[in-house]
Amino acid sequence: MSRPLLLHVGVQKTGTTSLQRFLRRSERELSDLLILRTPEEGTPMRPLGRAAIAFSLTPDDTHRDRLIAALDAVLDTLPDDARGVILSHENLAGAMPGNGGETRLFPTLPQMLSLIVARAEARGYAPHVAVYTRRMTAWLPSVWAQAVRTDGYAETLAQFRDSTAALPGWGDLMRRLSAELGAARVSRLRLEDEPDADRPGRQLLALAGVPEARLDALPLLDGRAMERLSPGATEFLRRLNGLALNPHARDRVADLVARSQPLFTAHLPSEGTL
Repeated sequence: MSRPLLLHVGVQKTGTTSLQRFLRRSERELSDLLILRTPEEGTPMRPLGRAAIAFSLTPDDTHRDRLIAALDAVLDTLPDDARGVILSHENLAGAMPGNGGETRLFPTLPQMLSLIVARAEARGYAPHVAVYTRRMTAWLPSVWAQAVRTDGYAETLAQFRDSTAALPGWGDLMRRLSAELGAARVSRLRLEDEPDADRPGRQLLALAGVPEARLDALPLLDGRAMERLSPGATEFLRRLNGLALNPHARDRVADLVARSQPLFTAHLPSEGTL
């Protein structure tokens, strides 16, 4: 019998950071049922996410081979037993709108997941894909702010909306995934349906077979991840992105901005002295 493998592919800006923090916090309590892998620094999950982004932007043979090699590196770390596995990485969805010039709704995701699923099956796993979604009216502004913060995006929100005006809804993405992988291998999990903000990812864990009573007993998440910079900090970075800065220098400034947001909030007093 093939070993269950649940691929949580994000998408970005659907609460993935909090979900992954909760998975790591719950790892010991679930260790008899599941092996959990998230993109922690220094683990093979990080290169897997980078390979997925690169393939989504340039889906050629070279990037395909790198993607498969990165997946193999992750699978090679898994203990050889019968427990199910969750691989959680939002970048397994590929480049989001605003990243690398992408303006479409994950156009290469079906092709990419077909490669990943086939490779996992060849290694003795039974893969299933889980995709979290969020209402488009809330998702697009959050994606824009994230692209400004991490991807050097320099356009305004209005310009971003214009460039993504033709985006279809999530139903289109799910239909494309189902057509490529088979409907039985794909699950859509709506962020709005999560029943407990202090235990994020409950739908994902239930899909992985964790009983309801076990879910109720998991420790609460201690604090929430900051999902978005303040409007003033985001606008500062957006304008900064229009300058010809060295990418390393730009990233250092972005980190300073994230840690000094009161400086960019006009209606609040500064913290400390300037």
